[in-house]
Amino acid sequence: MSVVVPASLLPASAAPAFRGRIGRDAASGHYAVPHRYRLHVAPADPDCLSIAVTHGLLGLDAALPLRLLPEVPDAPDGSYTALRPLYEASAHLYTGAAAAPVLGDVWTGRIVSTHVPDILRDLALRFRGDGPDLLPEEHREEIDTLAALCADGVHRAAQRAGELGLDPAADARREAAEALGTLFAALGGLDARLAGRPYVLGDAPTLADVHVWGALVQLDTVHRWHLDAAALERVASHRALWAYAQRLAAQTAFARHLDVEAVLRRHRAHCRGREAAGAAIRIVDWGAAGTGR
Repeated sequence: MSVVVPASLLPASAAPAFRGRIGRDAASGHYAVPHRYRLHVAPADPDCLSIAVTHGLLGLDAALPLRLLPEVPDAPDGSYTALRPLYEASAHLYTGAAAAPVLGDVWTGRIVSTHVPDILRDLALRFRGDGPDLLPEEHREEIDTLAALCADGVHRAAQRAGELGLDPAADARREAAEALGTLFAALGGLDARLAGRPYVLGDAPTLADVHVWGALVQLDTVHRWHLDAAALERVASHRALWAYAQRLAAQTAFARHLDVEAVLRRHRAHCRGREAAGAAIRIVDWGAAGTGR
């Protein structure tokens, strides 16, 4: 059964967090059945891209169809009109935004989950089939730690550094330097981990690679526009990390739904930050892979 935060308790523009899970069998209500569910994603969004990559690694095209949405929602409140019926069927008198990603139940016409960590886990655990083990029992805690590192140490740190880097105020510049320090530490740790190994946790892909690769895509396609050239030169100096990013970008599961121009259009649709000198530095040729050629 889905757990929903009532729309009446949320801001008008916020989507409720649907937290239904896919169980082991029919007794759980939602269970893994071919063609019962559909994933609605806008791959230009980093969370949606992580789901699309996981879907590709598991080879789920036939069992769990993927519905691709445009990079920019088509309604003023940030909603996708195509998702509105699912939200309205899933939450009584729903008036909030209809946002992606969504794991929908075709049988009931309702939402199972919009919570990205749960969707990733359920794909890896319940829909694996003959696909790779993306969430090995012995590495689950480490994968969670790496996911947090990517979110806080890479994405949020780069975002914070870019927001404050061009502010002449001393406090802002000090905070920007601290954020860059966090970013460089995270990249350095990942670079050392990837020296001499093809994937983050060894010889096979896991959800750790989905998180790390997605963070690198955002860093080199979005965050670099707001970082100065000196910062980007240091970012680019992590050679093992960026060689890994380029290598994965050549694999179908990672490249298939990567559209760099769509990522940039989505970013520009809501970004009001100033461009910095780092915008001229591109580390990986993302456009040579996926749909962003």
